[in-house]
Amino acid sequence: MAPTVGFDLDMTLIDSRPGIRACYLALAEHTGTYVDADLAVTRLGPPLEEELANWFPADRIAQTADLYRTMYPTHAITGTTALPGAREAVAAVRDAGGRTLVVTAKYEPNAKLHLDHLGIEPDAVIGNLWAEQKAVALKEHAADIYVGDHLGDIRGARAADAYSVAVASGPYTAAELEAAGADTVLNDLTEFPAWLKTYRAA
Repeated sequence: MAPTVGFDLDMTLIDSRPGIRACYLALAEHTGTYVDADLAVTRLGPPLEEELANWFPADRIAQTADLYRTMYPTHAITGTTALPGAREAVAAVRDAGGRTLVVTAKYEPNAKLHLDHLGIEPDAVIGNLWAEQKAVALKEHAADIYVGDHLGDIRGARAADAYSVAVASGPYTAAELEAAGADTVLNDLTEFPAWLKTYRAA
């Protein structure tokens, strides 16, 4: 049977750290509020509001998040690159007759800008979902597999009864991802096409 595979975005398909760092620096300059951009980009995965809570008072977080998302296309898109194996991983699913979707906590319009800029073309893009919330989209699209770099991605796959593939291209080591319950752990997406062939054969 042809697989439906979901992918996380940040630090799974794309290295958005340079672009996000630039956007945080621009946000700090615009608001006059210090943000440690170098620290912030080591914690990618959870919703933006969780990171902003480290730097802004609670009554400013929603407004600041809106501002950040507005600034994002100017500062974050061109500085972002595809991670090794990202295009090939999406192509491997398509070559197997399957469908791909990107399910991410990122603001959906900005997620689409990244993918369009980098020429990565999934069948669907669903944003604004984090951890177990990702199961909503994964179930809706009947995803068999979900691929991500974060512990929250493993939880999302579990909640959707999808096979969890974790890649150690983000903040967690392979050992940490395995300990968190990932069904399979890869060093990065360059290993995904060969794994997918083995998985389908099994």
